[in-house]
Amino acid sequence: MRLSPLLWIGLLSLVLEASHAEPRFASQPLASVSPQPTGTDTGAGAGSGSERIHIPAAPQRSGDPKAGYDTLVNAGYVSCGVPWSIYRMAMGDAPERLRLPGRRGHNARLSYEVTALKTPRGVEVVTANCLGCHATPTENGVVIGLGNSALDLTEDFSTFATAAGLLVRNSDELAEWWRWSSRVRAVGSYTRPDTIGVNSADNLAAVLAAHRDPDTLEWSDEPLHELPPREPVPTDVPAWWLLRKKHAMFHTGIGRGDHARLMMSASMLCTDSVEEAERIDNSFDDVRAYLATLRPPKYPHPINRKLAAEGRDVFEAFCSECHGTYGDKESYPNLIIPLEEVGTDPLLWQSTAREGLPLVQWFNSSFYGSTARLVPGPGYVAPPLDGIWATAPYLHNGSVPTLEALLDSRKRPKYWRRSFSRRDFDPVAVGWKHQVLDHGKSAESDPSLRKRIYDTTLPGYSNIGHTFGDELSDSQRHVLMEYLKAL
Repeated sequence: MRLSPLLWIGLLSLVLEASHAEPRFASQPLASVSPQPTGTDTGAGAGSGSERIHIPAAPQRSGDPKAGYDTLVNAGYVSCGVPWSIYRMAMGDAPERLRLPGRRGHNARLSYEVTALKTPRGVEVVTANCLGCHATPTENGVVIGLGNSALDLTEDFSTFATAAGLLVRNSDELAEWWRWSSRVRAVGSYTRPDTIGVNSADNLAAVLAAHRDPDTLEWSDEPLHELPPREPVPTDVPAWWLLRKKHAMFHTGIGRGDHARLMMSASMLCTDSVEEAERIDNSFDDVRAYLATLRPPKYPHPINRKLAAEGRDVFEAFCSECHGTYGDKESYPNLIIPLEEVGTDPLLWQSTAREGLPLVQWFNSSFYGSTARLVPGPGYVAPPLDGIWATAPYLHNGSVPTLEALLDSRKRPKYWRRSFSRRDFDPVAVGWKHQVLDHGKSAESDPSLRKRIYDTTLPGYSNIGHTFGDELSDSQRHVLMEYLKAL
């Protein structure tokens, strides 16, 4: 695990999943949650709650991948931040392994997950970018598109925002610091999960929407509609390279229509007018085009090709109906699997994919909803599995540390802890080496150790469901894992 420069600029989770973008308003016990009818939306998302739903494709804007990369790493689509003078004092230059090619000016010296820009007041600031959640640092460089499952979002970033203000040098810097810090303080206590490694972008989006007028996007210091509970629902960040196959965004498939518009809504922290949103939107067709070029990294260890070939037969017999096929004639069905079938923790669905949620209503009535929609559905999307070996931990909340345990629910630990070092990859179980514990968070007195425990008894953190692999024999699971390494 690495404490990044974003401890100084708050908000590591500015991206909607970002893999995700919706609030948690659930209060009922997990056992009582069941999917409800969701109505229709031009044929996309209708369902009784007991049937699989195919998500139809929607037209997407074309773009320039090269320009999209440049926008992603150099542009100030998040337009407020910490004054450069303060950031430099605190952080200095980033190590070479954390820098990205193609960055210009001060950005060439910064870590991959932050961007320098000049505001209309002429003040240079440093702010978060999409890569804070959607890239992973390794010893050999940064893997763009691999969700960072080692982020520590358990800190109260509003404390850092206040401390930064003590170092402001002049009135223009003070104005920029105040604009940025007021938003960080508004969301700070709503974006702190219990555990290192899970993402809290859902609550972030919900709080930001509550503070913005849907017609003008103007910021309000007081919330304009209901805020979510302070405890965010945990999510795991999906890999960006899966987007080229997906007709909808987010774990629940709620993000429909214009993907570029959904992506650029990650800038909501600082986007204070429709005019500014339109300027940002004009470049996100290029960002989407760049993301469509990404492919997963190859499995770095030997693969037994004979066993993998046997595993392909198992996969196509038991898994391909939901997750698609791979190779020369790949296919992907884009299915939402109802909760009662997949059986995984329902809290994220309840918090993001039900009719009437404040964020759904706000988004669909705002600038963002003019070409994109949040369409509630009955469950979770069965994702493509390209590069699945690299995306541990598994399930939508990151509750299962290895592929072996995903395919055999008897091996899923109730309480577990890992080092967050990428050196601790387990090529046998395919996932993270971890310590199985006999106690949860409440029994750990050391705060630094407590937040490293993944406690599956907490709301939203359950490792239940997706028990389809339990039906296989040990030998079938063995060859299936060998095949999955090659995807």
